[in-house]
This record gives sequence, C-alpha cells and structure tokens, in this order.
Amino acid sequence: SSRSDFLKLLGGAAVTSVLAPTPVFAEIDVPAQSTAYEFPSDWGLSFQYEDDASKVRKHMIVATGMAKGADKMEEFGKNMKKEMVDFVSYYRRFPKVAGKPSFSTLYTSINVLAGHYTSYGFKYPLPEKRRKRLYQEYAEIEKSLRRGR
Repeated sequence: SSRSDFLKLLGGAAVTSVLAPTPVFAEIDVPAQSTAYEFPSDWGLSFQYEDDASKVRKHMIVATGMAKGADKMEEFGKNMKKEMVDFVSYYRRFPKVAGKPSFSTLYTSINVLAGHYTSYGFKYPLPEKRRKRLYQEYAEIEKSLRRGR
C-alpha cells in the first residue's frame, strides 16, 4: 500500500522522531543526592500565595536532594507532606490562585512527592528519573513565580 511504502521511504528513525513527543522542559542539571542539608525551621503557611509557593518549592528541593541515611530524613518527610497537603487544601479553593501556571505545576510536583512518600515511606530517597522530572518542574515554578503567574 502507499502508506507502508511512504513509511519505509522515511525510515524508522524519521518515523519515531515524528511520533515521539517533544520534551516540554529544557535540560536541567540534577544535583547529586546528599545527606547534608539544613533542617528548616519555617514550616507552615503564611497565607500569602507567592511566599508560601516559594517556601514549599524550596523545601521540596531539599527533600528531592536527600540521600538515604540523611539526618532527620523521616521527620523532614513528615513535615514536608503536612506542608504540601496544607498548601494544596488551602490554595486550590481560590480560582485566581488555582488558575496560575505556578500553582498547577507545583500541584503536580506535590502529587509526585506525596505519592512517593505514600508508596515508599519517608526514609527512601527518590529515584533518579523522578528527581529529574521534579527539578525540571521546580525550574518552571520558579519562572512562573518570577513572572507573577
């Protein structure tokens, strides 16, 4: 048939490049996991969206970079999950906030990290593939917040 002849003419590599989705995010350097970090003392919400979104993002970056055996890893994870749940449950009620790109990307990131905690617990570090995706999303959140979006 003419379709199969056309596809043969293009070759396999051309077909996969046409059919493969293009990445949405730019290439991000993923820092190595570490057991050294500063345990935050600023848990909780201030109920100012930009401040809270930046704080939750900052704490999530620390959580994403933790290696197995980090000091207070379980306590950090429990505080992180509570802060994420509080953030989402408070801010998703406001249409002006819930419609912002920074909120939707942060919400996605929160679901990924909270899902990891639910499935694997607080003592197990994130796998490399998940970490890379989260760091890409953190960069997008930062860009959106800087633009006030």
